[in-house]
Amino acid sequence: MCGYMRAKVPVLACLLTCGCSTAPDNKPAAAPAKPAQPAHTPDIYRVSMDTSKGAVVLEIMRAWAPRGADHFYELVRSGYYDGDRFYRVMPRFVVQFGINGDPQVSQLWSSLRIPDDPVKQKNRKGTVTFASSGPGARTTQVFVNMRDNPALDRQGFAPIGHVASGMDVLERLYSGYGDMPPRGSGPDGVEIERQGVSYLENHFPRLDYITKAAVQ
Repeated sequence: MCGYMRAKVPVLACLLTCGCSTAPDNKPAAAPAKPAQPAHTPDIYRVSMDTSKGAVVLEIMRAWAPRGADHFYELVRSGYYDGDRFYRVMPRFVVQFGINGDPQVSQLWSSLRIPDDPVKQKNRKGTVTFASSGPGARTTQVFVNMRDNPALDRQGFAPIGHVASGMDVLERLYSGYGDMPPRGSGPDGVEIERQGVSYLENHFPRLDYITKAAVQ
């Protein structure tokens, strides 16, 4: 998102995660050529998200990005996204979420990075993709493309699924705070990780949020 932006792509590079408290590793994490599928992860699964504006359903395709799909499954099953705010809402770009309101929970999961998946699908409107601060650095932050973003394909952002229903709900999320620093005055990912939900409630009270996310 912000701390690791490249000058020649000032907007798209903002998808890099700002919530990380440490810089990404220079060397990507080693990974097997063919990741083994955990016994509990379906090839295709749906995640229902009850939000402050209505219901959203995501369909996750393991064939698109197996490591990302497995990790997202674990996050949802753990309850990680319950209560999370949509802290970055840019109607003509992306809607982003995935920093837990409890700093201890956020710190634990943000240290569990997963290796990259090859980009097999395009970042079209409605696709769901992990944000990243660099190679091998995906953790918990996820965005939904609110338009076709082909430049993200070239930057290595691998979609893990798409919105099966509820795009109209995402289009109604509160977007008045603008982009994250330094390009805007919206919520700061580093401060969300450090202070938790109290920071958002005190400074950005109108943000919409996920009440409950669950695997269907």
